[in-house]
Amino acid sequence: MEFPQQQKPAGDGKIVYPPGVKEITDKISNDEVVKRLKMVVKTYMDMDQDSEEEKQQYLGLALHLASEFFLRNPNKDVRLLVACCLADIFRIYAPEAPYTSHDNIFFIYIKLHILFPLLIKLHIFLWMISNRCLPLLISNSHNQKVQMHMMDLMSSIIMEGDGVTQELLDTILINLIPAHKNLNKQAYDLAKTLLKRTVQTIETCIANFFNQVLVMGKSSVSDLSEHVFDLIQELFAIDPMLLTSVMPQLEFKLKSNDGEERLAVVRLLAKLFGAKDSELASQNRPLWQCFLGRFNDIHVPVRLECVKFASHCLMNHPDLAKDLTEYLKVRSHDPEEAIRHDVIVTIINAGKKDLNLVNDQLLGFVRERTLDKRWRVRKEAMMGLAQLYKKYCLHHEAGKESAQKISWIKDKLLHIYYQNSIDDKLLVEKIFAQYMVPHSLDTEEKMKCLYYLYSCLDTNAVKALNEMWKCQNMLRSLVKELLDLHKLPVSEANNTAMLGKLMSIAKNLPDAGKAQDFMKKFNQVLSEDEKLRIQLEMLISPTCSCKQAEICVREITRKLTFPKQPSNPFLEMVKFLLERIAPVHIDSEAISALVKLLNKSIEGTADDEEEGVTPDTAIRSGLELLKVLSFTHPTAFHSAETYESLLQCLKMEDDKVAEAAIQIFRNTGQKIETELQQIRSTLIPILHQKAKRGTPHQAKQAVHCIHAIFNNKEVQLAQIFEPLSRSLNADVPEQLITPLVSLGHISMLAPDQFASPMKSIVANFIVKDLLMNDRSVGNKNGKLWSADEEVSPEVLAKVQAIKLLVRWLLGMKNNQSKSANSTLRLLSAMLVSEGDLTEQKKISKSDMSRLRLAAGSAIMKLAQEPCYHEIITPEQFQLCGLVINDECYQVRQIFAQKLHLALVKLLLPLEYLAVFALCAKDPVKERRAHARQCLLKNISVRREYIKQNPLAQEKLVSLLPEYVVPFMIHLLAHDPDFTKPHEYEQLKDIKECLWFMLEVLMTKNENNSHAFLRKMVENIKQTKDAQCPEDAKANEKLYIVCDVALFVIANKSTACHLDCQKEPVLPSKFFLVQDKAIIHAFSHTFSKCCGRLHFSFHNFLTFSHSNFLRPFFRFFEVKIKKSCLGIYLRFFDSRKVLHMKLGKTEWVDRRMGNRIYNTQTFKVLKIKFLTLPGSFNLCRNPVCRKKYILNGLFSLVSLDFKISHFKSRNKMSSSGVLLSLTRSFSNSRSLKTTRSI
Repeated sequence: MEFPQQQKPAGDGKIVYPPGVKEITDKISNDEVVKRLKMVVKTYMDMDQDSEEEKQQYLGLALHLASEFFLRNPNKDVRLLVACCLADIFRIYAPEAPYTSHDNIFFIYIKLHILFPLLIKLHIFLWMISNRCLPLLISNSHNQKVQMHMMDLMSSIIMEGDGVTQELLDTILINLIPAHKNLNKQAYDLAKTLLKRTVQTIETCIANFFNQVLVMGKSSVSDLSEHVFDLIQELFAIDPMLLTSVMPQLEFKLKSNDGEERLAVVRLLAKLFGAKDSELASQNRPLWQCFLGRFNDIHVPVRLECVKFASHCLMNHPDLAKDLTEYLKVRSHDPEEAIRHDVIVTIINAGKKDLNLVNDQLLGFVRERTLDKRWRVRKEAMMGLAQLYKKYCLHHEAGKESAQKISWIKDKLLHIYYQNSIDDKLLVEKIFAQYMVPHSLDTEEKMKCLYYLYSCLDTNAVKALNEMWKCQNMLRSLVKELLDLHKLPVSEANNTAMLGKLMSIAKNLPDAGKAQDFMKKFNQVLSEDEKLRIQLEMLISPTCSCKQAEICVREITRKLTFPKQPSNPFLEMVKFLLERIAPVHIDSEAISALVKLLNKSIEGTADDEEEGVTPDTAIRSGLELLKVLSFTHPTAFHSAETYESLLQCLKMEDDKVAEAAIQIFRNTGQKIETELQQIRSTLIPILHQKAKRGTPHQAKQAVHCIHAIFNNKEVQLAQIFEPLSRSLNADVPEQLITPLVSLGHISMLAPDQFASPMKSIVANFIVKDLLMNDRSVGNKNGKLWSADEEVSPEVLAKVQAIKLLVRWLLGMKNNQSKSANSTLRLLSAMLVSEGDLTEQKKISKSDMSRLRLAAGSAIMKLAQEPCYHEIITPEQFQLCGLVINDECYQVRQIFAQKLHLALVKLLLPLEYLAVFALCAKDPVKERRAHARQCLLKNISVRREYIKQNPLAQEKLVSLLPEYVVPFMIHLLAHDPDFTKPHEYEQLKDIKECLWFMLEVLMTKNENNSHAFLRKMVENIKQTKDAQCPEDAKANEKLYIVCDVALFVIANKSTACHLDCQKEPVLPSKFFLVQDKAIIHAFSHTFSKCCGRLHFSFHNFLTFSHSNFLRPFFRFFEVKIKKSCLGIYLRFFDSRKVLHMKLGKTEWVDRRMGNRIYNTQTFKVLKIKFLTLPGSFNLCRNPVCRKKYILNGLFSLVSLDFKISHFKSRNKMSSSGVLLSLTRSFSNSRSLKTTRSI
């Protein structure tokens, strides 16, 4: 580049030099040039801007110094001195430069990098930097060229200088602080570019600065010390190389003892690691591992910050997902609700951005949290999964592969409907309506979503969805009943009925307590606003369409909005109710759309394969869907087009499809006979054919369908009954199953017409010819259970024969002919013979299991009818209950399920709940857990029923769960495994069974129920076993079970010893009350042992006179028998006290001095034990005695005997066993004595 020509001075062009300075030219030596320039520098330094004469005088010299000779002089000193002169020249002539703009020699010098090494010593530029005036050096008015020149200047100063002072560093770094950064963007950009250019030079200075602040704690070294973390973040964004030496210092700070300091470092590193293009994690693995360790920090905010960071990290660095997964797993179980919540948010946010960012394990954490104990976490997990499902499965935004990856979400969300919380149920309903099958879609699209969703659901999800529709339909029915009550005249009975309906509705809304109040208020509004009632009636009408429902909901909400409030909980609660009862998915148009989809699947023109299901699955699932909807929306099916499609399904070969179609006709076809004659004429022969030659399920549905929709059902059923009854042939069991099913259901539905003909069939064919004969030999493979298709036709026919007997009896509902007694004896014999009624040993074990299950289920089914329950004997009840302990796992499982379903619907008497106590002996843990859940559910249902129904107070004996205890004790006393009441293992089993039931019953002490249970058991000990009252061994076993039950009760609750005013009622069928009975609180016998133990009865009895005894006990009776010693506690009036002499006892009334009972004399025996040092006086220590009394165990059993210290000559008796049982409970209750033998 060429320099511009030197400017000419004004006037004659002569250059004037300061006094004493000779002319400076290229003719002289460099040393001389330097000498003369020094004098010029001094002259210019002494000048100021006001010296106009001197400025004009030396203008020529100023122009001369800008010549090429000086600027390109090879001598460094020359260039330095010239630079100093030029700096003063700019100062003196400012604001007017002595050079023209066209030939701005200053910027020419800058561009050519001539003056850069010199300017580092210029006092003007250094003054601006030292005073942090870097922002003043640049402004918006400067163009890019000026900024570039400045950057070249400053970077050269730093790189070629001797070092960077702290002041200079602060001047640069202060522009990176957020507050300054936002004020002057140009200064920030200048500092950023400068740091990038000088990274190699300035990195050491930066490291030294941070080392002093972070490690040494010298905050006084700079005013920027408090902004170190902001500076680190900015420097890392500019160039990570600037912090090469700083990162190890951050690792040190991560391990600080100060939680707030760790939090600040974690926040910083979260931004550094999570930055989009950051490679810090791969470049500095120790720091990354140290940072991951903070996920387990003891400080909650630190863990929370780590979890929040994970979201950005997953989005920006998918390669780090593997490292984060294990730590997120731990935090998903964090005790802090907020952290678990943020784990869900982190994973879901990453998944919504790109499903590939989250692996299956991370999604599994969200899946687990749908069952979190906190509602906020559960809600976030469920809503997050719903959003992922809608985005990737419903809208297919990422293709089929992504949709397949999260295909489990739909099932999981619906499974949550099984949870007890009403909030969970409501959220599932909301998710279903907004995310799984969005109600905002048009009808065809909406039904397509539902059709294929139902086809892809697993069994449990289908059941949950069916239950959801069932609950919504039930709630609609409750609202309809409430509106019907509004149409009746006002009365007390009407108000009571309304209150009951409102309470039932409130149970189906969140926060039942507030819901009751709001529903009462809503009911008041309904009674005052007729238009509102009309809208609500239209909403729940069977003919209401989805569009009408939206209008009704909007109108009702609008009416309740006034007066407007920021928060209206009453309106929110009403919205919950309206959302549950509004038919947003199903109406007549929707059913028609579903039927069209079904027809397309049948014709093979549907998109079944594209949706991931086979045509057969789509057809079967579609029929099942229509069947379920036929229960909840039967009116929507009433159209010729729908029924024509269903008739086509009846003709298909798929048995399940035809069965579902028949059931749909049964549920919806009440108007077929009067309005659709053509459909009727086509349907009747098909139903007859299915009842005679269809599958058993088809036959059942066909018979019920005929009975439900036709007026001349007697004629129709007779046309089926007569040919089937004549064609029965036990030699061809394959053709016997369907007729037996049809005959059984016909006799149950029309008992007046067919009960008598059935009696002869039962007597001559069912019992004698079928059940009492074994025509074929079973498979002797030793299996206890086999698949349905492997069961022999003869056994299947026998099972259906047993069911026929039950249906026949249920239809008659009386026992006038004593047929029920005969049937019960037959079923009992089958159970006693383990399923082989003929005992010819022709039947295989698996077939015997089937028959045992059928017999037990039959007795349980008959017990649901009151007239038959009365004639079931205790022995038959016990045989039925013992099926739950069957050797075959499948028998136990199916029987327990049938038992639970009948009990939870309150169909079975309370005594059958006692059967679940036997499940404690089940060897399979899952079966025990299932039985416990069944107990909890049944007890909850019964308690809730008693609360909701005032009339239930009159039937407490049959409803109150506590009344199951007598039945349980009697059942356990007659357990076939309980043969030796003195053996430890058998008593241990009894204790486990009692504990299994009582633990659930005694979860809460409602209405002093614990004392009621104790009193009930004590009352049982006053009775005899009604099943065998004269059998001493049976009564002994009954009393021993009572003893163990009392131990369980006493160790479960300390409140059981309170007074109970209510007198328990014992079932007379099981217990026979004696004339004279003794209330036994505890009874134990002790076996003879070697050695001798002396009891001081004086100390033992004097204690009973103490004042503190009276509030707890009244007096006790000591009975000494020939071979053993038993301690029995009795509760009497505290004014009576026992006086005892050796060999003689008297009961004395202290107040009146009258003898209450005759003197009783017993032979006193010395009980022999292992020789002990000295004698032991029982209860000599008053403190010890008081402890026993307070624990309610004033007896020898209260001592924690160490049986291992004794060497019994004989076999351990029941006393030792019971003492061992006492020890097993003493760990959890204060039963340990202060002194042991």
